[in-house]
Amino acid sequence: MAIMKILLRPNIARFASVRHLSSKPKFGLLFDIDGVIVRGKNVLPPVPESFKRLQGEDGKFRVPTVFVTNSGNALRSQKAADLSKWIGFEVKESQVVMAHSPLRLFQQFHDKQVLISGQGPVNEIAQELGFRKTVTIQDLAKNYPSLDYVNVERRNPQCGPIDPNFPTIEGIVLFSEPISWETPLQLIVDLLMTNGKPSSLPENLPYPHIPVLACNMDLLWVSECPIPRYGHGAFLLCLESLYKKITGKDLIYSALIGKPSQITYYHANHMLLEHARSIGIDHNVDTIYAIGDNINTDIFGANLYDKYLLYCTKDEVLEPKKLQKLLGRDVEPPSAKACISILVETGVHQRDSNFVAEHCPRDFLPMEDGLCKPAFVVKDVGEAINLAFTEEKFD
Repeated sequence: MAIMKILLRPNIARFASVRHLSSKPKFGLLFDIDGVIVRGKNVLPPVPESFKRLQGEDGKFRVPTVFVTNSGNALRSQKAADLSKWIGFEVKESQVVMAHSPLRLFQQFHDKQVLISGQGPVNEIAQELGFRKTVTIQDLAKNYPSLDYVNVERRNPQCGPIDPNFPTIEGIVLFSEPISWETPLQLIVDLLMTNGKPSSLPENLPYPHIPVLACNMDLLWVSECPIPRYGHGAFLLCLESLYKKITGKDLIYSALIGKPSQITYYHANHMLLEHARSIGIDHNVDTIYAIGDNINTDIFGANLYDKYLLYCTKDEVLEPKKLQKLLGRDVEPPSAKACISILVETGVHQRDSNFVAEHCPRDFLPMEDGLCKPAFVVKDVGEAINLAFTEEKFD
């Protein structure tokens, strides 16, 4: 299948003149995982052989490589172990960016009493990110029994809190979609309407409400199932709609983390540079190739970050200041000069399919024309690696 090339940024060519054959690359690779490397628990056929091209004589990576996933239900160490098994050689924890990983940068929230929602080891994930005071959905439901009223068999009229010292919730952190949605949707809206203490409904609706930090905006993702499945973005869409319907006001996100947010690519850029240093590359990583299967997250996010990098290279400070405002402090300028999006056809979006789910997270609208168009479309991850090597004249 021929490679389809759609150039979005004509000034990309300005880097071509400095590319040359080298044993140490001046580019790096960002790989999505679901739909690119695996579908569910099944490794996609080209992966083991294709990744050998990234392996040096010492058995380690010879090209700066980071894996960026919108998954939020595991620790980085577990995902690194899985990736090592899938590609056939070691992936270090420092090469993995989960949907929630950039939350370690949001230090202004780490000492707040936060409700955490998601699947997997949520307390361990929160602790690893720097959050020091956490409450789970289960903790909240246990202390306010009357709030969890959807299941008839569980109904308990006792209002609570059962524990008189149960803390007021000061923020909400949403790692990933919960297993059952009805209780988290109800209790999160309760917290937003009561300033984090849902023992009674206040006379006046608090607005702005307590901070909400949400990770992973994927409406859909792919597994072994032939039809894409709902992701955390679908849960967020329900939460936004319910809050708006009940209060008449828009839900406010203090931060949206994970692809396609710029902060995720900024963080991944930093991790990519760290990996370059760890494998003996002491010069800059000029160009990033971002490889994914979802035009609404992987491609949109890579193109959005490329736009951010373009502002930085022009010394325009408006875009960089957005990140400074988001994090509440100054941030280092990014090291890369360009981020090139590559769409693979092994996941959510395929070139010849009639199925196209148009979705952009609410806070990223209006979306500019072209931001969901990949610079390149290729069959699979093997062709994506070959493409990057060809573009960079690297072998």
